[in-house]
Amino acid sequence: MARVLNENNFDEIVLESGQPVMVDFWAVWCAPCRAIAPYVEQIASEFEGRAIVGKVDIEQCPEIANRYGIRNIPTILFFKGGEMVNKHVGLTSKAALANMLNALL
Repeated sequence: MARVLNENNFDEIVLESGQPVMVDFWAVWCAPCRAIAPYVEQIASEFEGRAIVGKVDIEQCPEIANRYGIRNIPTILFFKGGEMVNKHVGLTSKAALANMLNALL
């Protein structure tokens, strides 16, 4: 299951992680976000123990969204060693997301 990220845990879980991290920036009202959500959850299960998958609700965490310049959702950011190393904006396939995360392992 994807971790719920917020201002209280984002830096610890994402930036201080020893594993690669995939972060889904989304909102409840966003239809493409709802469409990609099952892929995010499946990837979270498939990569458990090898990578961290989290979700940031931009409505509840606008500071994090602003920090990373999120203007369109869904936006998926990929982190390694505390640095953002890849980004995808918009709807995409599960395979494409998995490939981007696999590239960081």
